[in-house]
Amino acid sequence: MNTQLLNTLYVQAQGAYLRLQGDTVRVEVEGSLKRQIPLHHLDGLCLFGNVLVSPFLLHRCAQDGREVAWYGENGRFQGRLAGPVSGNVLLRRAQHQALDAKAVYLAQRFVEGKLRNTRALLQRAMRERGETEALASALAEHETSLRWLPYAQTLDEVRGLEGNAASAYFAAFGELLIGGEFSFNGRNKRPPRDPVNALLGFVYALLATQCTAALEGVGLDPQVGFLHALRPGRNALALDLLEEFRAWWGDRLVLALLNRKQLTSRHFEERPGGAVLLSEDGRKEVIVAFQKRRQETVQHPLFKEPVPIGLLPHIQARLLARYLRGDLPEYVPFVGK
Repeated sequence: MNTQLLNTLYVQAQGAYLRLQGDTVRVEVEGSLKRQIPLHHLDGLCLFGNVLVSPFLLHRCAQDGREVAWYGENGRFQGRLAGPVSGNVLLRRAQHQALDAKAVYLAQRFVEGKLRNTRALLQRAMRERGETEALASALAEHETSLRWLPYAQTLDEVRGLEGNAASAYFAAFGELLIGGEFSFNGRNKRPPRDPVNALLGFVYALLATQCTAALEGVGLDPQVGFLHALRPGRNALALDLLEEFRAWWGDRLVLALLNRKQLTSRHFEERPGGAVLLSEDGRKEVIVAFQKRRQETVQHPLFKEPVPIGLLPHIQARLLARYLRGDLPEYVPFVGK
């Protein structure tokens, strides 16, 4: 699959070969032409897995200052080619300057995306299963937080609104589980002490890897975030970006795996000290489901054509970079349907 978004060509077709003919990039698979794009229409290339590029095209991209980023088939960032003049240092300078000038605004946007996506999940649950006190309370808390979010003046206020909504959401999360095999009595981690928390933590970690790769691919520093506090070794910006996908992608995948009984108690194992982790078979099951979800398409609010879900973090990272550079007047978080 080849997708052109925000003047960047994303190539996910395994075995694809990219070469330059004149001033046109040709994408070929097994000798057959799949797509051709004028080079001047492209700002960069993002290549996933077994995708080859002709030396001449690489040289031309480097010469013109077009970035080429490589990722594993699973989306993990591998490396980047940039020419002798790169805008990354200016982008990172803008990122650091935003810590003082735009931190509250960006934190609001990340939290807005999270709250709106979580609200949609709660609304869907109430339509399908009927209203309960916990679901109604969680939905009301999200409405309140969304109403007050634009008026937050400090990061602590933004984090407080997000925290209140998250507490109410996880108080109701157990009611989203059906079948009776698993129960949920609140969020716990480091280590998780029940199968549901073990699964949530593992899926969130997979999403964080995707967000980190997306940020690195556009030249942003994953450790310099706005909503999450800066700590050594912590990818704060990746965690910021993750908030937009936590409920819409992560929680929905967790609920599907458990409610459809793709995971059962045999996929988890208890460790000494009370920790509960996915077994090897459990991890494989989750990764397969996660990769399938990445290949599905969805309508992004800013584009006419559906895009692969696996590219959503890359799209949001590129939108964020453009906002920080001053190319966009605002950052629009991803809100799914």
